[in-house]
Amino acid sequence: LKTGFLKWKPDYDSAATEYGKAAVAFKNAKQFDQAREACLREAEAHENNKATIPGSSVPLTVALQEMQRLPEAVQLIEKASMMYLENGTPDTAAIALERAGKLIENVSPEKAVQLYQQAASVFENEERLRQALEMLGKASRLLVRGRRLDEAALSLQKEKSIYKEIENYPTCYKKTIAQVLVHLHRNDYVAAERCVRESYSIPGFNGSEDCAALEQLLEGYDQQDQDQVSEVCNLPLFKYMDNDYAKLGLTLVVPGGGIKKKSPNAAQDKARGPAAVGPHADEEEDEYSGGLC
Repeated sequence: LKTGFLKWKPDYDSAATEYGKAAVAFKNAKQFDQAREACLREAEAHENNKATIPGSSVPLTVALQEMQRLPEAVQLIEKASMMYLENGTPDTAAIALERAGKLIENVSPEKAVQLYQQAASVFENEERLRQALEMLGKASRLLVRGRRLDEAALSLQKEKSIYKEIENYPTCYKKTIAQVLVHLHRNDYVAAERCVRESYSIPGFNGSEDCAALEQLLEGYDQQDQDQVSEVCNLPLFKYMDNDYAKLGLTLVVPGGGIKKKSPNAAQDKARGPAAVGPHADEEEDEYSGGLC
């Protein structure tokens, strides 16, 4: 980086290479503070050289992970992704955002959702719809897990629209089930019913197993029949969805609904109960059969 009489400009490219080697050496030696500093200097050299950040974000992220400084790591990865976008490599930018989401998911799900949605937008702009759907799916599940159901409903609707666009109709059915469960947990029966009604336009939905199950679910919910709702939500169609959606089905409670059916043994015990005191009951009934007078 030094300049002199015979060297007027710093050699940023060579400096970046040497800083990169230093960063790896510091990381291997568990000298994470020094590794972080070397990585940042490598990134600065690349930036001054009007180049993207190649591999420096990898040892830098590892160093910050080891130092338990995940928010800082995510912030730097976001900055790197912006530089990738500016330099015309959106795919690399989206991959960096996805990586940042995975990194922070257990610490800050809210931030992870934001990163996955950003990655989805980048992939969608590049018409890489399958990768965009993968990112949206992660965001939707995190939103459901965090009980941010209003946002989850919107995220699922976007997923469903893209699946319809690429003509993956069976997955559209599954997203409709997830949507209905989210809406019912929001106590919005009207939105759930509208969701099913709009799905009739999807080829093959009307008359499918998914459609029949959803119609039964809505009927039970509308009639406040907890038994029918529980029976539908225990179908394999619901139980073998992604865990976050399966839990929505298993925990769905009808407002003002009846109690779930008791086991046959409990029912028999209840039936035998009054019979055990039958004779006494008959005596009392006979004693007062004509009234108290």
